[in-house]
Amino acid sequence: MPMLKDPSVKYRKFPSMNLPNRQWPSKSLDKAPRWLATDLRDGNQSLPDPMSIEEKVHYFAKLVEIGYKEIEVAFPSASQIDFDFTRSVVQSAPSDVWIQVLSPCREELIRRTIDSLVGAKKAIVHLYLATSECFRQIVFGMSEEESIELAVKCTKLVRSLTKDDPATAGTEWQYEFSPETFSDSSPEYVLRICEAVKAAWGPSEEDKIIFNLPATVEMSTPNVYADQIEFFCTSISERNKICVSLHPHNDRGCAVAAAELAQLAGADRVEGCLFGNGERTGNVDLVTLALNLYTQGISPNVDFSDILSVIDVVEQCNKIPVHQRAPYGGQLVVSAFSGSHQDAIKKGFNTRDELVKAAESADQVKWQIPYLPLDPKDIGRDYEAVIRVNSQSGKGGAAWIILTKLGLDLPRGLQVAFSKVVQLEAETVGRELKSVEIENLFKKEYINNGFSLRSDYDVVRVDGESRRFTGVVDLDGRETKLSGIGNGPISAFTDALSTGFGVKLEIWDYKEHAIGKGSKVRASTFIEIRVDGKERRWGVGIHEDVVQASILAVLSAFAGFL
Repeated sequence: MPMLKDPSVKYRKFPSMNLPNRQWPSKSLDKAPRWLATDLRDGNQSLPDPMSIEEKVHYFAKLVEIGYKEIEVAFPSASQIDFDFTRSVVQSAPSDVWIQVLSPCREELIRRTIDSLVGAKKAIVHLYLATSECFRQIVFGMSEEESIELAVKCTKLVRSLTKDDPATAGTEWQYEFSPETFSDSSPEYVLRICEAVKAAWGPSEEDKIIFNLPATVEMSTPNVYADQIEFFCTSISERNKICVSLHPHNDRGCAVAAAELAQLAGADRVEGCLFGNGERTGNVDLVTLALNLYTQGISPNVDFSDILSVIDVVEQCNKIPVHQRAPYGGQLVVSAFSGSHQDAIKKGFNTRDELVKAAESADQVKWQIPYLPLDPKDIGRDYEAVIRVNSQSGKGGAAWIILTKLGLDLPRGLQVAFSKVVQLEAETVGRELKSVEIENLFKKEYINNGFSLRSDYDVVRVDGESRRFTGVVDLDGRETKLSGIGNGPISAFTDALSTGFGVKLEIWDYKEHAIGKGSKVRASTFIEIRVDGKERRWGVGIHEDVVQASILAVLSAFAGFL
């Protein structure tokens, strides 16, 4: 069936809220929220092949290593695997990590859930009950009052089995209640049910109740969700005794924006999964949220310094690859193929190097590189992956590879010349060129191209203004004796090549720079020549002695004409 010409006959526009005095648009994020990683519960239940206990153990260890202090580990009443895993985590979790488990509002399942937590150091019991008209009528067939009565009854049961039971005194308990489908529920009704649940639990400022306000299915633009959160935060009583938690799903592709705006609106906590795994289009992406804060100069209180190891665990346990364009984690997100992007990035790094040299410490120089909001090294990535070369790449891309691999900062003219060599090769093979292939192309074209110079050459002074070069060069096993005069070593060698091979050789451009520091420094020389009026060619020489580096550069360029 084709898409409707008038979709309004089938779909309703989600209503906005009448919140004329909203405050969140004028606020900004200045601290990290409390985080809850729900990869092992919400993420796991969405997998075609749920994790084994061994995979869950591996994943849990990585979450702890990253720094998550609240982890929803299972739906213990759903399966024996989930129950057994919860028991194993209870026995092995660090003492500062809160173990959270989920249960629906059914007495026998609540009891089974709390049984899984026996002996835990820190435990959060999470109950949920759908509050939207759609779910209440279609799924549960319950009235508003019946739903409130059930929520209160189940909350009192949890309280009696946890913080009111002397047998569980060794456990620190927290309680979380989710009015599931919050974002599609009447805001006034959500307040009513949460007020009743709060009264049944009896929170304090030290022992807050957690109200999770999920976009169970994302149905509106992020600003509407923020309005809903602000209305709740400013309308609920005893706000100082409440932790407002967010659980955005990504059905409209706006979960990250929804979570950020909802924090501005007053939320304290965010629930999600690494790289956004979850039902349908997924939960909110915790990696993106954390590193968004980081790039604004705000510590996220979790550590992605080795993001590649995180990706390995996520892909291994979820059996779903992290998309190559996933923010921060994708294989291609710190890579530039476009020539203009590559040139801008290369100039950005050059400018930063100059600023760092002038400063007392690199920490004094703020990160500002075109197209790179985050320093790849902060998350364990190498600069080699930043610029990658294919047929769309310009001079900057190949030049960056040569700079990072060989330490050679190519002059602009040589960049232009080499980019044509690289583009031709990329078009010939029909794919991206690896950095080692580009390095080998450069060496073949400009350094190792058939000529060699005997080490016993000599440059002597003829008079006050002249030098004489004498020596022998080999070209594919053929020796040629050379002798020439000039006003310096390079011009004398140029004259020797012209005389020895019967050509007119002219030097058009000359650049040099040092490679390395201290006693190991070497000279790199870039020389452009023209022979008999033909198209100009570049050559590169590298040697401890700048004169010999220059001679090698001329020889390398000259070889291209033969």
